[in-house]
Amino acid sequence: MIKLIYKMALVCFLATSCVAPKVYKSLERKYKDLKQENDTLLEENTSLTQAKTDAENALKKLQATYKTTLDGKNKLENDYRAITSNYNNLKASYGALEENSSKSIALNSKKNRALLADLEAKEQALAIENARLVKLKETLEYRSNRVAELERVIASKDAAMIALKQAVSGALTDFEGKGLTVEQRDGKVYVSMENKLLFSSGSWAVGKQGQKAVKQLAKVLAKNPDIAVLIEGHTDNVPYGGQGALTNNWDLSTKRATSIVNILQSNKAINPSNLTVAGRGEHAPVATNETLEGRGKNRRIEVILTPKLDTLSQLLKAN
Repeated sequence: MIKLIYKMALVCFLATSCVAPKVYKSLERKYKDLKQENDTLLEENTSLTQAKTDAENALKKLQATYKTTLDGKNKLENDYRAITSNYNNLKASYGALEENSSKSIALNSKKNRALLADLEAKEQALAIENARLVKLKETLEYRSNRVAELERVIASKDAAMIALKQAVSGALTDFEGKGLTVEQRDGKVYVSMENKLLFSSGSWAVGKQGQKAVKQLAKVLAKNPDIAVLIEGHTDNVPYGGQGALTNNWDLSTKRATSIVNILQSNKAINPSNLTVAGRGEHAPVATNETLEGRGKNRRIEVILTPKLDTLSQLLKAN
């Protein structure tokens, strides 16, 4: 019986070998204590068994002597009763020890099962948390890759705009300082042409020098099909005093912007869908209208070159 209990305890103990090191060491100590207690019980059991055997042998011997010796009857009966009492005491002690051992092993087994259940629950919680962390890490890596891709696209667009600005400046070098400026800001290239380079007062017909400048610009745009082109017409705050279909500075600024578009479209390599015309009238000045020089700067055509952000938009949508 004790061997069976011992084996059960050993199996329960060995079943904990996959738990955490700290718990394992605690269970290992408990196992050693149980084993030591079991060894003690085994030794006591052996001793009791031997005593039982000796008592039985003595009883048999006394019974044989009793049969042959009437004089020793009382002594043998007394001895017999003493040995029987001793035997019963030993048997009771053995039973008590066996019962205590079983209870102790059962109690420890119950504690071990409870401990294992607790460990399993914690392992499940840890597995769920690990899965969440893995998912979070994958999400962060995905976002990081997206950000890196966005930065790469933006850097590529910026580099393209720098190259475009240089190309436009190179093509229009002969006109810079003659009412034409080329700037790069906010990720765009601005080509500003004052009316003195393009139009006569109150007119929207582009002069020869202006046509030459616009055609030079058209050559650059033809080589950059991924650029959106906005042509804005601007005036000063002096009311339009011409005759005909035009009635105000809105009309005049729009008509002048359209004249520039018509020249750009004469270059068949330019996609018309890349072109947009806007008339701003007097409502976006770059200088004061209180001076002759300021009004001259305000009367202008601005060609705003913007990179198409289709790739960037797709990345943002995917993100």
